[in-house]
Amino acid sequence: MDTENLLEIKELAVEVGGKEILHHVSLTVKAGETHVLFGPNGSGKTTLFMAIMGLPKYRVTRGSILFKGRDILGLSIDERARLGIGLALQKPPVVRGVKIKDIVATCMKGRASEEAVMRLAEKANMVEFLDREVNYGLSGGETKRSELLQLLAQEPELALLDEPESGVDLVNMALIGDLINELLHKEHPIRGRKHSGLIITHTGHILEYVRARTGYVLLDGRIVCEGDPLEILETIKRKGYEECRKCAM
Repeated sequence: MDTENLLEIKELAVEVGGKEILHHVSLTVKAGETHVLFGPNGSGKTTLFMAIMGLPKYRVTRGSILFKGRDILGLSIDERARLGIGLALQKPPVVRGVKIKDIVATCMKGRASEEAVMRLAEKANMVEFLDREVNYGLSGGETKRSELLQLLAQEPELALLDEPESGVDLVNMALIGDLINELLHKEHPIRGRKHSGLIITHTGHILEYVRARTGYVLLDGRIVCEGDPLEILETIKRKGYEECRKCAM
């Protein structure tokens, strides 16, 4: 095993409700790298994230998922989170009875203090929301900032970001980009980084703010194209996803 490989997915097949959604998916993310997943609705992108995170509805039937060289398929969601995997959902649920400041403090573990929570909240422009229940009554942009605030508190080595630009207006987009860049330690040269990201995007708008090394196109549960993410995005804009399908022929 290459010790630089943070995430290795090999020939992965995943079923949901008895139907196979992902077929023979393989990809590798090295430490410090950011990769991007493109694909139309229903292509299996979110299913891949849920399988990596270990949600029981998403049943792995073949293949393997290695994180830092360890097979994590037998681990629970919380065990994977403690190992260093974090997930920001496209549409996270409302959690009534739990305040944002409390979940942030929980994510920070032994590093939590009122001052530390406040510092992170200031970065995410979330100070005025700390006493709100998690995601209750928040706009799209506020929800995204709340999700990223929690990830910043967790400091995962692998951040799975499901459409971070979805529902975010132009005013908030730059801040979302800044938060992701901080989460992924983009201020450091790639050789000095340990934190990696895997980002799902429909529009590619996030790539105006966050640089990515590798892009993939997922169609019908299969990776059909891999390459420079900006080149892939330009191809999709000009010719659509069917042009990417030709890569698999």
